[in-house]
Amino acid sequence: MKQIQGGVCAAQGFKANGIHCGIRKNKAKKDLALITSDCLAATAGVYTKNLVYGAPINVTKANIADGYAQAIICNSGNANTCNANGIEIAQETCALLEAHTGIKKTDVVVASTGVIGQQMTIEPFANGMAELTSGLGDKSEDAALAIMTTDTVKKEIAFEFTLGGKVCKIGGIAKGSGMIHPNMATMLVFVTTDAAISPSMLQKALSNDIKDTFNMVSVDGDTSTNDMVIVLANGLAQNPVIESEGEDFDEFCKALYAVNSYLCRMIAKDGEGATKLITCNVFGASDKATAKTVAKSVICSSLLKAAMFGADANWGRVLCAIGYSGAELDVTK
Repeated sequence: MKQIQGGVCAAQGFKANGIHCGIRKNKAKKDLALITSDCLAATAGVYTKNLVYGAPINVTKANIADGYAQAIICNSGNANTCNANGIEIAQETCALLEAHTGIKKTDVVVASTGVIGQQMTIEPFANGMAELTSGLGDKSEDAALAIMTTDTVKKEIAFEFTLGGKVCKIGGIAKGSGMIHPNMATMLVFVTTDAAISPSMLQKALSNDIKDTFNMVSVDGDTSTNDMVIVLANGLAQNPVIESEGEDFDEFCKALYAVNSYLCRMIAKDGEGATKLITCNVFGASDKATAKTVAKSVICSSLLKAAMFGADANWGRVLCAIGYSGAELDVTK
């Protein structure tokens, strides 16, 4: 496996774009992103566990219930959460995309991020859709910039790997800076790959992966309302379709982990007010569950974060966090 350029456009058959359509007041900020596949793609998703969540999540869940999608559209600046017409706007956005591209509105992942509770209209989407769709190309960076809110840097990565003798590519973009806490999901992440894998195995790979990636990130302890991680796999690499566990599935999972773990670190490093990236490594635990319990307790400690911020590495705060983690351990060691 090797790192390559291209982000969500690295894999065959994927295009992207990002523009300013008028949702955000600052015209220098892009606020509408689009990712498309040349063909229908197996699709998997995981979502926030917050009971207050954005209308786009409802629409997306319905659209990918059959395990397939062909496009992802996402706006920033307005979360489309707690809006009376939120569902309608999300659905109308999908319909606008169908009118401009021919991609079925029911094959669209729709997402929003930004301020909660602001009124929203369809006009910016309608006004910008022609520019957004006509400008599709190798523009992963533009899409990555368009989904940012309080982020200070774009988050983008891609890798090349091999499945069944075929070269495959996988790439992702993410946004996340504030409202970040390990309770899937607390960010927006969009991953594309040309690997051939069934929807059920793709969902299994993603659901397992987030336990060791996005569910292990914490910035401020708040779980947001609009968060999702979506993976599209269009199969254009023409590897033997992964339909069960085995060597190829394991290799795919390694590639997915490479993308997601990289984006995790970028999100944590770019946390609101953060000046340092803290990574907790646990050794000597009786099992993985115990190690994860300890690690979460340490990285979520506000006192430890304060010590790191102040460059006063008080290791007693590490011990304190381990002690109240709930893990069984021998404190005399």
